[in-house]
Amino acid sequence: MKVYLESHGCTFNQADGEIMATLLEEQHELVDNLDDADVIILNTCYVKLPTEQKMITKINKFKTEYPDKKLIVSGCMVEVDPIRLNKFAGDDCWVGPHKLDQINDVVDKAVMGEVVHEYGKTNIVKAGKNYKRFDSLTHILQICEGCNGACTFCCTRIARGFLISYPIDVIVEEAEQAIQNGCKELQVTAQDSACFGLDSGESFSELLNRLASIDGDFRIRVGMMNPKSLIGQLDEVIDAFKNNEKIYNFVHLPIQTGSPKVLEEMNRLHTLKEYKDILNKFKKEIPDLSFATDIIIGYPTETEEDFQDTVDLLYEIKPDIIHISKYMHRPGATSSNLKEIDHKVMKERSHRINQVKTEVMLENNKKYEGSIQKVLITNKGASGGFVGYTNSYKNVIVEDVEVGSFVDVKIIEGKRTYLQSEKIDL
Repeated sequence: MKVYLESHGCTFNQADGEIMATLLEEQHELVDNLDDADVIILNTCYVKLPTEQKMITKINKFKTEYPDKKLIVSGCMVEVDPIRLNKFAGDDCWVGPHKLDQINDVVDKAVMGEVVHEYGKTNIVKAGKNYKRFDSLTHILQICEGCNGACTFCCTRIARGFLISYPIDVIVEEAEQAIQNGCKELQVTAQDSACFGLDSGESFSELLNRLASIDGDFRIRVGMMNPKSLIGQLDEVIDAFKNNEKIYNFVHLPIQTGSPKVLEEMNRLHTLKEYKDILNKFKKEIPDLSFATDIIIGYPTETEEDFQDTVDLLYEIKPDIIHISKYMHRPGATSSNLKEIDHKVMKERSHRINQVKTEVMLENNKKYEGSIQKVLITNKGASGGFVGYTNSYKNVIVEDVEVGSFVDVKIIEGKRTYLQSEKIDL
């Protein structure tokens, strides 16, 4: 069969799409054009309400415009909200994120006119050479799935389940294969990278050290780490960053709110002081560190004072990257039982926090003006030039370079989201 596969959402879900593509190519032909396909697979994201609406719009579009093609829905929507999915695609096949190894069987049954809904939790290991293609400059390295948290606002844990860490040897074998095939950037990814090994007894810092010891000239980007998962292993993880120049000096540490009260009500399982201690220790040990954080605006219990605490925190810690989300109820999330705040208040706070974001991120990037940076060029820019990343994972735009190369650049101007630069010869 000719199969069209479309993936949405986070890096981990994109990697799930790659797993399905690898398996599908063993028995079918992947096509880039919907018109050429016999089967359409929509790999869904469901983390936010706008994304949910986008997925439903996609489902309706595929069913309306391509009624003769078989539709298979995969991804987080299958696990998080099967009741709602049944309304829009109950007569289509589904395959959940823990049943990706059955994708060819589901395709075969769909073509034969059967309706199968394959979902539910399994212990499938998504690392290793068998499930991955190795033809990209950037390789997504899944290290574990699920988490051991219970944040009140989250529905992703419903989709991904409890923590399942993959064996270090299998992960390293996959990474070695990717590097041998020309990969220049490994993206270590999970719902919470720092909780790796808490179920299996293996060590996150050991994993990072093993990955960084692979021969070759490449970089490692470590994905989001929840503060509560770092508390018991902070020194070892920082040492792994410090002692391995292949690891970007970049951490993604979500805080969600600057209010101690709301932080506790979100059940984040760490305090504001613990967050600051973790961040300050990283900054002390790695002076050129850059970091990202996540903020949720308008959690149901957030008062004006709580919101101001968040504004004050951002001015205090000055993140290099700030991801902002407006709070919205999600299926199965504990906080969905609470009353949402007034949407006018939400909109006003969102506007104010985005002004803070612009100010803080621009201030950080201005500090790089005039500096010399070594940059890995990862792709061609959408608006011209080429995109690369410094050793501290600062986004750089430069002209006349080759994708996959390391170049030295001088930073000409710091913009809000990137650094404008020019290539130099040292």
